[in-house]
Amino acid sequence: VDISHTDDGYCMVEYTGKSDKVKMQLVTPDELTYTYTLHTGFETFALTGGDGTYHVMVFEHAHDDQYTTALSEDFDVKIRDEFSPYLYPNQYVNFNAGCETVAKGSELAKPCSSDLEVVTNVYDYCFENITYDTRKAQSVESGYVPDVDEILHSGTGICFDYAAVMATMLRSQRIPTRL
Repeated sequence: VDISHTDDGYCMVEYTGKSDKVKMQLVTPDELTYTYTLHTGFETFALTGGDGTYHVMVFEHAHDDQYTTALSEDFDVKIRDEFSPYLYPNQYVNFNAGCETVAKGSELAKPCSSDLEVVTNVYDYCFENITYDTRKAQSVESGYVPDVDEILHSGTGICFDYAAVMATMLRSQRIPTRL
């Protein structure tokens, strides 16, 4: 667990064990529990509960639907800016400066003179260029994580995909966006 960026509103977790299925729970200071499926490499998680003590637990698959605790850790957080958790990439809104979705967000923001105009352009673009994928909606599995560039390229997605693309475009333009 990398807590070196908690003042920016996020932490990072990397699982390096041998289990084929790994879950993580993040408990916020207001006692909301978020459960995630961990994949390979470091993954980023927003600290949306604000300041206070967070509790993270990593679980390894044992058998059937049973998991064992691999890690349990508490850490204190003091976020510099309440909007920070909504500006950075994370597991669900995963992007970097080289993403096509970031480039498209920049293109859509360029002619705008206000954040509201950027939001309107991004919304209109997504509404006009991404169609709902009913087949994907019927077959999506637990732990699914959107690939924003794939969604942009294919022009299809489910609600989660629309939201991830829009959040990527807006966050990359420094507009705080909650997914």
